[in-house]
Amino acid sequence: MPSGSENVGSGPGPEGRERPVRSAPLNLNEDRFDRLRRIRGWDQERLARAKVLLVGAGALGNEILKNLALVGVGRVFIVDPDRIENSNLSRSVLYRESDEGRPKAEAAARAAKSIYPALRAVGQVGRVPEDVGLGVFRWADVVLAGLDSREARLAVNRGSALTGKTWIDGAIEVFNGVARVFRPSSGPCYECTMNRTDWEMVERRRACSLLTRDEMLEGKVPTTPTMASIVGALQSEQAIRFLHGMETIEGKGLVLNGSAHDHYVVEYPRKPDCCGHEWWESVTVLEGGAGTCRAGDLLEQARSDLGGDAVLEFREDLISALTCDSCGEREPRFTALGRIREREAKCPKCAAPRRPEAYHTIEGSEPFLDRPLAELGVPPFDVVAARSDGRHRAYELGGDRERVLGEAL
Repeated sequence: MPSGSENVGSGPGPEGRERPVRSAPLNLNEDRFDRLRRIRGWDQERLARAKVLLVGAGALGNEILKNLALVGVGRVFIVDPDRIENSNLSRSVLYRESDEGRPKAEAAARAAKSIYPALRAVGQVGRVPEDVGLGVFRWADVVLAGLDSREARLAVNRGSALTGKTWIDGAIEVFNGVARVFRPSSGPCYECTMNRTDWEMVERRRACSLLTRDEMLEGKVPTTPTMASIVGALQSEQAIRFLHGMETIEGKGLVLNGSAHDHYVVEYPRKPDCCGHEWWESVTVLEGGAGTCRAGDLLEQARSDLGGDAVLEFREDLISALTCDSCGEREPRFTALGRIREREAKCPKCAAPRRPEAYHTIEGSEPFLDRPLAELGVPPFDVVAARSDGRHRAYELGGDRERVLGEAL
């Protein structure tokens, strides 16, 4: 028994009588975070001010969010496109049977607030990057991800790089897992860790027409709740250290081999030819949002700032139409390329696959310059870049800030 603890057991006393069970009195007025404050260097107020973007509310995301709530992190923005299925209940501590069919992001936010009522948690149903503006990345102090695909990690890595944020990745499969910390603006990034096989697997997630393959979106990875708990705890611990300004495993990964009862640290080199390190040194915040800012108006402002040959540059491909080369049928369709699934691309007239008319920049001759950016497929609270003769400028659609962040603002 630890020195100084109360006697909590029972047994015969010196005269054969049973000892009464004694315990310390319950102190309901004790500071919720008293035991944490006793840790040398702990700063509860800093955690209360912290802003965290959590991408993925599955097994790892549940563990991370639970831990963030327990230590008193102030604000969390949760992103996930999926709804809760019965099979999630064996690996996701925040969900209950009554949640089946509900969006994971919203259910996770609600459950986290039941753990820590002062937590300002907001859930957004959607994917990075198609549905999540980079303004959310800029808002966050740190990004955590519990994802099940390389494609999703590439999107988070690029968003973190462009906004100069540190992000903490986790991955689990059966009895194995890894937790790692990336700061793409100054060190190795996720793309630096990818080999040829990794890139081939990313390509296989796309059809020949560059549309997302429906059968590869499920991402059902076999794993255990115990490994999710371990890796999620490691990610949470790294986030807590980062928020305190302590040393992390930045540029490294902690690999767990549960089958062999082994673990080790791997250090990732920064590849000089990697394209994942571009970032914006400064961003101009606009008063308008994606629903009110027209493409032509933003192009005009960019040319006023950078010169008459400036062009707008989007971080993801957008499309303006789906065209069937077999029968000539053309359907105007304005959205992000990533939102179009392979099954949607079949021509309604002849059933042949249609080709998306994709674009990445706006140069000024497009017939849709009078459309608001939202109608083109740009998500709210996003950041749109402009370039001219080697000069760059980025514009945040600040008019969406309050609506997107909600109580997490």
